[in-house]
Amino acid sequence: MQRSQKNGSWWARVRRSYEQGADEAGGERPLLGYTVLLGGYAALTASVVGAAVARRRTTPARPSAADLALLSVATFRISRMLAKDSVVSPLRAPFTTYQEPAGPGEVTEAPRPGPVRHAVGELLTCPFCLAQWVATAGVAGLLLAPATTRWVAGGMTVISAADLLQIGYDTLK
Repeated sequence: MQRSQKNGSWWARVRRSYEQGADEAGGERPLLGYTVLLGGYAALTASVVGAAVARRRTTPARPSAADLALLSVATFRISRMLAKDSVVSPLRAPFTTYQEPAGPGEVTEAPRPGPVRHAVGELLTCPFCLAQWVATAGVAGLLLAPATTRWVAGGMTVISAADLLQIGYDTLK
């Protein structure tokens, strides 16, 4: 009996923490939003696996070094673009609020309140967080549509190189 009370007490704390969005230290965390994002990520990843199985795609033992290098640079550029570019801010607007400019063509934004909006806002304003999603999409692309994925990744890699050249040129002026 005492054990079930102990478990009930623990479960009650977990449930209360989840509902209030607070962690053990008392900090506010949008746990419901994180759960929604985790579920979405898992569903998308499972869909890619299902599509690969349905198409009877065989996976190579590992991606080539050239594909990994291409996807690494493209993942950096796409993640940065989605999280920081001014032009993409209308896509982030339902989940973020503008804070200030953050460099050439970039802005700083903060997540909006509400558990799901806040969690999505955190994801959309963090290039490091977005990188996992973008990299997963890139790897899925290599599996399901390798030629198209290489072309898109190649284009984003060229943009990254052009950005470096622009910054270098401005620095030398």
